[in-house]
Amino acid sequence: MCRVKGNDGKCDHREDCEMGFMFSSEVMVEKSKSRLVFRRRIIKLWLIRVMSFTLLCACVGQILTLGTVWRPRLPTVWRSHSELPLRIELPSRLTKVASPPKRVYKNNGFLMVSCNGGLNQMRAAICDMVTIARYLNATLIVPQLDKTSFWADSSDFHDIFDVDHFITSLKDEVQILKELPPGLKGRVKNGKLKSLQPVSWSNMSYYYKEILPLLKKKKVIHLSRTDARLANNGLPLEIQKLRCEVNFKALRFTSQIEELGRKVVRILREKGPFLVLHLRYEMDMLAFSGCTHGCNSMEVEELTKLRYDYPWWKDKVINSKMKRLSGLCPLTPEETTLVLKALGIDRNVQIYIAAGNIYGGKRRMQSLVEAFPNLVTKDTLLEPSDLSFIKNHSSQMAALDYLVSLESDIFVPTYDGNMAKVVEGHRRFLGHKDTILLDRKLLVSLIDRYNNRSLSWDDLSLDVKRSHEHQMGSPTKRVIIPDKPKEEDYFYANPYECLELLDEPLRST
Repeated sequence: MCRVKGNDGKCDHREDCEMGFMFSSEVMVEKSKSRLVFRRRIIKLWLIRVMSFTLLCACVGQILTLGTVWRPRLPTVWRSHSELPLRIELPSRLTKVASPPKRVYKNNGFLMVSCNGGLNQMRAAICDMVTIARYLNATLIVPQLDKTSFWADSSDFHDIFDVDHFITSLKDEVQILKELPPGLKGRVKNGKLKSLQPVSWSNMSYYYKEILPLLKKKKVIHLSRTDARLANNGLPLEIQKLRCEVNFKALRFTSQIEELGRKVVRILREKGPFLVLHLRYEMDMLAFSGCTHGCNSMEVEELTKLRYDYPWWKDKVINSKMKRLSGLCPLTPEETTLVLKALGIDRNVQIYIAAGNIYGGKRRMQSLVEAFPNLVTKDTLLEPSDLSFIKNHSSQMAALDYLVSLESDIFVPTYDGNMAKVVEGHRRFLGHKDTILLDRKLLVSLIDRYNNRSLSWDDLSLDVKRSHEHQMGSPTKRVIIPDKPKEEDYFYANPYECLELLDEPLRST
């Protein structure tokens, strides 16, 4: 140590003192170094923790991202429709219907609608009328179904569709009531209800300019013959999306019909894959279209008389031969047999006939039965007691066929009628499930050449397969034909605005 003597601060034993100071300085330096090292270690430790946490967050984000890429995706509206018990096999990358903006309620009046035609013609009309009511800020009364057409089906809306689900699932879009308020019922009874037919294939400006002022003035109006009253194209994206919202989410069949659909599908699935053949060869179709190829003279006379007896079937004089060669007639059972064989369909596959009574009965079905022995119908799969509640109701029978058609491994319509188109669109929504869209104009030409022995079977089969290689319901845009809406692609057959992938923005047409 350094000893200090007196007050002069001088130190005796100078060498010892200097060594003491040197020792103290070294100790202080060492302590400073230790503190610095310690601080550096703490900083490194915190940096390691921060970097580890950042890296962990990044890994979690990547895992979540990969999960959304590879996890099977359900359509947004289908999740709320999960009660539908049919075993729809959803692909890994499915589509969604994004809901339009929620409605700000401002009731401009009450809209009553009467649908016309068969089940799927009415289904599309309901979708359109809901959309129109929503954008006119009108309260919609549950639609009335057609009871005066050829089928004379007495079914009401609630006999086919789940009316409570229909109302509640659309509560954020449009107000729907089961009937008019009591104060307005008198107008209907007194014949003071304003009724009119909307112009076909109209855009929304027509409804804003022509229908809305009338609605505000009368407070309640009735729209009749509501099929094809909205354009296929040129509408705002929100309009198209709401049409899909109604079609794929709100229109659910009754629990009885769905249960029957489950039963049919279960029976078919127990024996393996199955094909649904929408063989549109019933009496009403042939009479309406004037297509009589393969019919005998008595049948031609019967069909012609029926066409003249129904005033709403406007075309009376029809050249059946020219219409068939133009591809405008449904394929006959015999033509269908050749087409399925030419396509290479396995003769042992189950084929479910989604149709009513085939005109000509067993005589016309003979070739198809011989070529494909596992031909079944709802009547052969189910007991009479199972079908008792829908037996005399064509629309409810069509609803059963609709459900089975959605579930099938392959769907083949022989005519592009309303059911064929609406089912095609719904199967696209479920992941572009295989739907063979037959080119009837080409097929009848090939079949005639084969029957005339100017085309071999091998060449027929090759031509049929080549021509339908890309006719399987794959993703595509609708064909738009300005000023010819009847000839362009139908919106409900390919509502591609609603078929975008979850990670892609919806694009307008």
